[in-house]
Amino acid sequence: MALQINATNPEHPALLLALPWDVPLEEWPEEYLVPLPRGISRHVVRYAHAGDEVIAVKELAERPALREYELLRDLDRLGIPAVDPLAVVTGRTGAAGEPLEPVLITRHLRGSMPYRSMFETTMRPATMHRLMDALAVLLVRLHLAGFAWGDCSLSNTLFRRDAGAYAAYLVDAETGDLHPRLSPGQREYDLDLARVNISGELLDLEASGALHPSVEPVGFGHEICTRYQGLWQELTRTSVYPAGKYHYIERRIRRLNELGFDVAEMQIEHSSNGDSVTFVPKVVDAGHHQRQLLRLTGLDTEENQARRLLGDLESWMATQDDYAPGDPLAARPEVLAHRWVRDVFRPTVRAVPPDLRGSMDPAQIYHELLEHRWYLSEHAQHDIGLGTAVEDYIENVLPSARAALEPAGPE
Repeated sequence: MALQINATNPEHPALLLALPWDVPLEEWPEEYLVPLPRGISRHVVRYAHAGDEVIAVKELAERPALREYELLRDLDRLGIPAVDPLAVVTGRTGAAGEPLEPVLITRHLRGSMPYRSMFETTMRPATMHRLMDALAVLLVRLHLAGFAWGDCSLSNTLFRRDAGAYAAYLVDAETGDLHPRLSPGQREYDLDLARVNISGELLDLEASGALHPSVEPVGFGHEICTRYQGLWQELTRTSVYPAGKYHYIERRIRRLNELGFDVAEMQIEHSSNGDSVTFVPKVVDAGHHQRQLLRLTGLDTEENQARRLLGDLESWMATQDDYAPGDPLAARPEVLAHRWVRDVFRPTVRAVPPDLRGSMDPAQIYHELLEHRWYLSEHAQHDIGLGTAVEDYIENVLPSARAALEPAGPE
């Protein structure tokens, strides 16, 4: 049988022809290989050069190789974090004419690590919690897209840290299946497999001495179920908000923040009976919001202030006509952020008389005003607007707060 290379990119077949397809993958010469850490796999997997790219090559039977290739392409079209499929090579024969197993080729996810490599040094429990959160986000996104994984585990996941954010990527879709919609039973089955697999993998790490002594493996296995259920409920709960009542949207963002997630993307769809909102979550590391706010606006703040201001910025951007994430013709986030600083942040802060500000910096003033707006909107059951909140804050909050700070007179 002649060698066949089915590839998504027409440039890759020529680059792939230079690789030694007549040699079993386990015996490939070192000159073709890239020494990157590999996770545990039921198949032989190697990293190799293909021109300027690094590819992952996995040997498996032809039918599952073609099936996984198509599933990974489907996930790519759906925008799900997964490795990028490049090609399937079939018709391989050895030097003596003996048949060799086909291979599935994916692009190496730059900057990613298998979980075992991350545990070569004892990982802090806080970091482990964020990795579990990232895996919960991945599983929720897969299920929302109708993908039943069938083998969710740390071994079948790659983790990448990018500018303080933790993200999990599916690396093995062999057992997966794509449906128009998953039933609760299909989701629960995936979740139960995840709990058992993760507990087992962490018990294995514990036995090897690579697990922090405070980490309880079975408890972490259960944790992903808890995180998944909370996130699934918050993201799938159908809500239609009255047009303009954005304090309801802020309430949803706060609940996601309390679960330990940031809102990476928000989309508001207008309809005749109100506004429906879609959220995409992201797991973030300490200091991420400071760096992001500084990059977008030039405002240098504390972390909690930055989180609050970014939430307001994101909500405001979603109301702008030229805000369309992914559209090359839409306004860039930096442009919108500059407009928010000019038209919203600075005028709001300047509305507070300098003699009433005390030692509060502009970011803290704005944070206080947002909190006051939230409080008044909740009490009124509608969004009172920032202008009204500023007036009430100046009239009713700042004078009493300033009086409380003044030293008491002589008795």
